[in-house]
Amino acid sequence: MARRTKEEARETKERLLDAAETIFRERGVTRTSLAEVATAAGMTRGAVYWHFKDKADLFQAMCDRATMPMDAMFERAGDPTQADPLATLRELSVGALQSLAADARAQRVFEIIFHKTERVDELAGTETSCHDARQQCLGQIEAIVQRCADIGQLPADTDAVLATLGLHALMVGIMHEWVLDPTAYDLHAAAPALIDLYLAGLREHPPRRALRPLPKVRPKTVLA
Repeated sequence: MARRTKEEARETKERLLDAAETIFRERGVTRTSLAEVATAAGMTRGAVYWHFKDKADLFQAMCDRATMPMDAMFERAGDPTQADPLATLRELSVGALQSLAADARAQRVFEIIFHKTERVDELAGTETSCHDARQQCLGQIEAIVQRCADIGQLPADTDAVLATLGLHALMVGIMHEWVLDPTAYDLHAAAPALIDLYLAGLREHPPRRALRPLPKVRPKTVLA
């Protein structure tokens, strides 16, 4: 009986998340009430509060449930001492884009995050969580880029921070635009070429660290 109760609770939660995904996508997050989510799921508002503290908690659970394509990049960044870090960087980047192309749920959730979510106080906690995840991702990728410079796959003075920000901006931009119209082109097929284009430019003309940092204070002019 206890097992059945747990299964029923899990099914109820899944139905609520399915409903939230649909309604958020149609109306936007801020314009959707928890009562509307409950109605779409065929349940009472009390059922929503049984599983979720508030709308932000529901929104976060919806995001966490999706197999977010960037998550694989976070988790597989791995050991920065790897023998071929540039190949790893390519594999992770291509894999992230192809994961999005193959996952309909991730596509819906990305569309909601990119295009149906406003920065408001009720979602402040969720925004903080996303910021922390982004910083973790950037740190892991930066370590791989730095490893490329350390072993000679990139020039020793490559600015790993700028190189990482450029790759991240490219991928987020591709995802941001593609989810608006997945029929525009085959992202799964195009992903290798898109990433190779960036990596080719990175190898040939990487951002460089300044050889001599500029002085923080302008030197005083000595009068004759």
